This record gives sequence, structure tokens and C-alpha cells, in this order.
Amino acid sequence: MPQFFMNKRLIILLVSIIVLVALVGYSLRERENISWPEQFVKDIVGFGQSIVSKPVSYVSGFFEDVDNLQNTYTENEKLKSRLEELVQLEIKVEDLAKENEELRDIVGKEDNLRKYNPIHATVIARNPEQWQDLLIINRGENHGVYPNMAVITSKGLIGKVKSATNFSATVELLSAKNSNNRVSVMIQGEKDIFAFVEGFDFKKKKLMVKRIPYDMKVKKGSIVTTSGLGGVFPKNLPVGKVTEVIPDQYGLTQTAYVEPAADYYDLEHVMVVERTMTKVEEPNTVNKEEEE
Repeated sequence: MPQFFMNKRLIILLVSIIVLVALVGYSLRERENISWPEQFVKDIVGFGQSIVSKPVSYVSGFFEDVDNLQNTYTENEKLKSRLEELVQLEIKVEDLAKENEELRDIVGKEDNLRKYNPIHATVIARNPEQWQDLLIINRGENHGVYPNMAVITSKGLIGKVKSATNFSATVELLSAKNSNNRVSVMIQGEKDIFAFVEGFDFKKKKLMVKRIPYDMKVKKGSIVTTSGLGGVFPKNLPVGKVTEVIPDQYGLTQTAYVEPAADYYDLEHVMVVERTMTKVEEPNTVNKEEEE
């Protein structure tokens, strides 16, 4: 009897395997329609997959979005850093280009300074309240800079040394307010005309060259340079160009408005002019207060 039950179990197992293989084979063959058990199982499995896949997809998408956001933030920070570097580089390039142009002009100007020696200097300080009056340079008595020496740029005369210490000097510009300084100048033409720079018109932004004899004809566009007659400033330093001439209220003299050759507002590199020629006696035609 026990042997029969053992054989019966074996027979049932074999029959089950045969049925399973037959069902698998039947399900794998190409058919237009599937059986209802297969359809039922597939529907159950598909429904379960849809229930599970949506949360999984949402969570996966959330973490993917967070990762993309983090990458975007990192890239944005890198781009901001590169942009700041680019802006700084552009500013540096522009500053170097401007400085290079100024230095090239100074080198070209130095070739023409045969009767005086240039002392190169850089503007190190400028009071906003006295922007048009004074500036401080990084050269002083230890470099050969002394009061009353002319100060120029590559374009022309800007003023003179007012005072000097061992390592710096204060420069008074030609545009200084309430200045009693006078510079002897020469208006070039068929016949040179000698006069004085006495003041600056802030409305017109022009130098005022006064004491021109009433019978002297001054043409617009005439070049104005230092005359050298004061014994302090060398001759032929560019001052500017005549733009307008008007008679004084009494008609005895004329005043010429001169557009400065140099830019008094934007100053960085300058030259202090050291005159090398022997100082001449002041002629009778020159006032003793000239260039003092």
C-alpha cells in the first residue's frame, strides 16, 4: 500500500510537469487570441505594475530633477565666476591700452625735449573738491623736482609745481580757481604775439590769454605755446589753440580764449620739465610776477 501511494505521488508529479510543459508550449506559440486565464493574469500583473510604477517614476523623476537643479546651480556659479573674471579682464585690458597709448605719446614727446629734461611722474592723489586746482605726483626733491617747474603731459602744459617734499610734489593746474599765477605765452602766426595766460573760464572750459594789444590780429586756430621769456618755463611747450578773441571793455587790449591742448580732468602720467639752459635775465617787457 505505501508503495502504491509513493507511485501515485510520482505519477501525479510527472503528469503535472507534462501539463505545465504543455501549457507553456501552448502559451508560447503564435496565437491571435489568448486564453482568459492568461488574460486575467496579465491584467492583474499590468494593474499591479501601473500602481507601483507611478510612485517609483515620480520619486525617480524627483531625484533626477534635484540632481539637474544642483548641476544647473553649479554651472551657473561657474559661469558667474567666469563672467566676473571676463569683466575684470576687459577693464584691465582697457586700462593697459590707455596707459600704453599715454606712454607711447610720452616717449614720442620725449624725443622733442632737447632743451630740457623730462622727469616722469604718476598722479598719486587728487582731492575731489580741488579736482581742477591741485594734484599730487610721486616725484619730489630727491628726484630733482622743485617749485615753479613746468608740468606737462604728452599733449601739452597742464601747470607747475607749487611745492615739493623729498618724495612727492603738489602741482597747481592752469585751471586752478583764484590763482594769481601768470604764464608768458606766444601766439604763433605771421607775427608772433606775446601775452599771458591769466585764468580759466569754467563755463567755456577755456584758458584766458589776456593783455593782447588791441591792434594785433589774432586768428582763430592759432597755436599757443610758452614763450620762455620768464626764465622758468622752457620755450614752445604746447598750451592750446585759439577759439575766440574778444576786446576788453575799454578796447585797449584783447582776450583770447584758448582750448587747452591737454586734458586737465583725466590725468595719470605726467612729466616735470627740468630746464637745462641757463636762466636768462628778465626783459623789461616781462612783468616780475610772471610764472611766480
